[in-house]
Amino acid sequence: MRSILITGGNGGLGLGIARYFLQKDGECRIWLGVRANRDAADLLAAEFPERCRTVALEVTDATAWKDAVDAITAETGRIDVLVNNAGMHRDHLLAAMPDEAWHGVISSNLDSVFLGCRAVVTPMMRQRSGRIINIASLSALLPPLGQTNYAAAKAGVVALTRTLAKETARAGITVNAVLPGYVETEALGGMDDDAKKQAKAGIPMRRFGKPEEVAAAVFFLASAEASYVTGASLKIDGGIF
Repeated sequence: MRSILITGGNGGLGLGIARYFLQKDGECRIWLGVRANRDAADLLAAEFPERCRTVALEVTDATAWKDAVDAITAETGRIDVLVNNAGMHRDHLLAAMPDEAWHGVISSNLDSVFLGCRAVVTPMMRQRSGRIINIASLSALLPPLGQTNYAAAKAGVVALTRTLAKETARAGITVNAVLPGYVETEALGGMDDDAKKQAKAGIPMRRFGKPEEVAAAVFFLASAEASYVTGASLKIDGGIF
């Protein structure tokens, strides 16, 4: 039974990825990394009581990562997949960006990925196998106004992914990044109807993506069939260029 840790486990995308794995792979066990807000994650865990549970994880804290990974490996003996999904954005034009908006976004989106990868690489190397999938963003390639912090963090995730893929390739570990565009999650909740209409107009498919469409790509990259795919950055954006 594969042990899979998904951070940001209480958000729409994290839950969508977890549900996809639970429905497609009857042999996996999902661990949802959560902070204080965990109601939605608890509901999913209750729905799959034998194969899904939550684990306390503040992704910007190295000790919290060690404790979470130790708890998983103590119970299952291994950790097979890490999906670094946690993150947030605080948009401001750079000239008016508060220091805490810069540092907070860099920490939650980039430092968290570094800490998570470092926490799982050693047990994965002992196993001589593992899959790491880092959720970046289309903003890493096509940054919009007001996202110097978020775009820089996500571009850093892409670069980290490529470098770590080289470092771990001979150990049987693959490291890939997924770059979603507009996806129907709580992240779009702050957009008004006019903003959504304008955003859709810039998407060749003229619609937003669904969490399960991102989850399908993550599921493939975590599979045995993706054993020769590493260091990749996969855009999932409806055709935006």
